[in-house]
Amino acid sequence: MKIVTIHEAKTHLSRLIREAVEGEEIVIARGTQPLVRLTPVQPEARTRTLGTAKGKVRIAAEFDEPIDDFTDDSHELR
Repeated sequence: MKIVTIHEAKTHLSRLIREAVEGEEIVIARGTQPLVRLTPVQPEARTRTLGTAKGKVRIAAEFDEPIDDFTDDSHELR
């Protein structure tokens, strides 16, 4: 853990941010009294909302009916 004064934090803020992002724990103090901890922001986990595509996708009524002119030529690929 690195403890810096407010003056040091103002003077070297870019460096302290980089160090915090890299995992260093940075505490900013007034004199010997710790005030705040500088920590990186964790990305929020995106939650999926069910039903957002409702009405946007249509499946034809005959979707699962057999295809009349379909031939299985997969044996020729071997």
